[in-house]
Amino acid sequence: MAASIARGAPALRTVVNRPVAFVRKIPWTAASNELREYFAQFGHIRKCTVPFDRRTGFHRGLGWVQFSSEEELQNAIQYENHIIDGVKVHVQVQRPKLWQGDQTSDEEKDF
Repeated sequence: MAASIARGAPALRTVVNRPVAFVRKIPWTAASNELREYFAQFGHIRKCTVPFDRRTGFHRGLGWVQFSSEEELQNAIQYENHIIDGVKVHVQVQRPKLWQGDQTSDEEKDF
């Protein structure tokens, strides 16, 4: 019964400190498999997501890579020249999402 309560309670599912990298400027020739293969050199990849546009069939040039540990994420962040399919991509730590109740001003909103 406790497991069913935990699944139904959104407040219990708010994990904000996941080791996730936000990747921008992904070349259109690359997808989640290429990201996974590239970032595997920095550590174990738990999840890799590159969202595609249903209308065009192409991705939007951004994605997320979730590592198993914070140390692996920091290894990837500290490396400066990430090049995938001949294109330099930008990698940064994913900012935690702010819940509606936590926002105190318009400047803090996560767009």
